[in-house]
Amino acid sequence: MRQDISLIWSQDIRRLVDPVPTAPLAARGEGLDGPAGRIFGGQAIAQALMAAAQAEGQGRLAHSLHASFLRAGDVGKAVDYQVTEHFLGRSFANRQVIATQEGQPILVVQVSFQGAEDGHAHQVDMRTHLTPQQSADRLRQWRNRTDERGRLFADRLDGRPIEIVPIDPDALFGAEPQSPRSAWWMRLRHPAGAEPAVQRALLAYASDMMLLRTAMLPHGIRPFSRGVQTASLDHAIWFHDTPDMDDWLLFETDSPWAGHARGLSQGHFFTAQGRLVASVAQESLMRMRRPPTPD
Repeated sequence: MRQDISLIWSQDIRRLVDPVPTAPLAARGEGLDGPAGRIFGGQAIAQALMAAAQAEGQGRLAHSLHASFLRAGDVGKAVDYQVTEHFLGRSFANRQVIATQEGQPILVVQVSFQGAEDGHAHQVDMRTHLTPQQSADRLRQWRNRTDERGRLFADRLDGRPIEIVPIDPDALFGAEPQSPRSAWWMRLRHPAGAEPAVQRALLAYASDMMLLRTAMLPHGIRPFSRGVQTASLDHAIWFHDTPDMDDWLLFETDSPWAGHARGLSQGHFFTAQGRLVASVAQESLMRMRRPPTPD
């Protein structure tokens, strides 16, 4: 029987993102989280990242991740992660992780690690100026005036391990076509106090939540709509610094393109103080389901 996801996170968050080592370059994880019996893509990415990090003994941290989803994973089956060392240098290391269920590959991830270095620095500024508290107040007001279906979409996020507070609830949960830009605050519901490698895995988990929604905005498609088939196709993350998932992070997203039943979304994670800690890009399946034809 599938266990309650909020209970798992309140007791031991590592069960979602940190697989158990089974050999020096192998690990096994549980498929605990996902819609309709499928493993949530963010969980699989996070576990693959941790499997690669478990093989890192030189103090390097992941600075980039590129993932390709091959087939849907089953939450009722264990996931095996096999790590291959492709490069090991003085500053960088590169590893490939293949995730399988019962011998069938479901995900391939390439992870690059780097040791600490100094260098030139710059970043873009966040465009949002609403605080988490101001955004939470707007969300409460929106819940009081939206329709039942809008509240249903918002309520589905309440039991998730990541708390999400949108800057503009109408854009995130509404049915009217919007500009393909969105933003929301995110943090763990139950503080982890985790080390840097695990914090990166937690951000990887969170980075797959609602990102596809941005590509839906111009087309008036609501989240969880039955008329559209969605799935992550590939996913990339660049870690600029170690995030603190116990504290609020702002995820600003936009979608530069959609077509051919695919949508491209990208985003940036900022601390509440405006420091850029990660950037993300994802292409997803966004296929409209055809109505059944009459006999």
